[in-house]
Amino acid sequence: MGIKIKTNLATFVLLFGLNLVVSFLAYFILPDKFFSDTKIIVYDIGHEIGYIGSYPLSILFYKVTLLNYLPFPIIALIQYPILIYLLYRIGIPKDFHILTVKNILVYLAFLMLAIFVSMPSKEFITFIYISLIPFVLNNPNKSARYRILSALFLIVLFGLFFRIYYVFIPIIALVMYWVTFIKFKNKTVTSLFYGVLISIFLSLSVGVLTGKYISESTREELNQDRKNAKDANSMIVSPIATDTWYGETIGVINGFIAVNIPVAEGLKHILSPQIVAFIVWQLFLFYILLKRFSWCIRDREKNQMQLWAILIIFSYFITQGLFEPDLGSAIRHKMGFFPLIYFALYYEHFRKELR
Repeated sequence: MGIKIKTNLATFVLLFGLNLVVSFLAYFILPDKFFSDTKIIVYDIGHEIGYIGSYPLSILFYKVTLLNYLPFPIIALIQYPILIYLLYRIGIPKDFHILTVKNILVYLAFLMLAIFVSMPSKEFITFIYISLIPFVLNNPNKSARYRILSALFLIVLFGLFFRIYYVFIPIIALVMYWVTFIKFKNKTVTSLFYGVLISIFLSLSVGVLTGKYISESTREELNQDRKNAKDANSMIVSPIATDTWYGETIGVINGFIAVNIPVAEGLKHILSPQIVAFIVWQLFLFYILLKRFSWCIRDREKNQMQLWAILIIFSYFITQGLFEPDLGSAIRHKMGFFPLIYFALYYEHFRKELR
């Protein structure tokens, strides 16, 4: 008797195999700019190894696991299968083999993962950690409140030890959730608006306490140092200086739009196919998640876990408006958050499996 392989599983395995080859070859193809973070992690250039912060912990991780002693193509053959296995454990949708816009976005994400984790990377650690959240939200043995609070706690914990701006995500998500109960004509857009508004408030509050607003001390300072660099062609630059409260407000709004609805950015980089490809991918992803957000609000009891997954995702997208220096960094960081995006896109399939 022959072995029957489901079409959706075959598609998943085929994507894995093809992109595993891509991840192996990436070291020989990618330009040097892709390895700037990797060099810091592997060689600990600034002697930053430690237990707090994305660079210190990444350096420690790769040193303890001895991965920093391996050639990058071998690291790719180790890291990429781990990430795809985690997606496999989350689940494979029954219609994964059908060419839909949603599926094509995920197929492309498999390729982007192959590129961005084909080397020592902070996103490899982020991906593994964020993959815990779908399993927490999908745990049928715990109450809804326990699952939601556990997911938010995991994000705060990651923020405290790895990336401090993750601490903002639960705050923004909670505000957006509360807004969905208010009688607005368009709760979806209004919730996003208040999410961006609270991120501005958080940035201004940090500015009062430290003397520098968030985007001013992250994106703007970094881009100021590299504005003439060859690899800075997709920089996100505020139209006015962000050293005032109104300048920071405009800078945060500009950052959110540039990272998540980058239509204007697409016109600027129309001759750069790799940037245009990301922009198209991002626009479709944002639209699909926005539509799902609207559906969840209309039937929050049935889709409560999907609602919270999307709230967390959009809260992350909003925080990206505070710190992302360029479009390349924006997509790389989204790959670290991809397990939750994957879960939210196919929630109806995974939810049925839990019944």
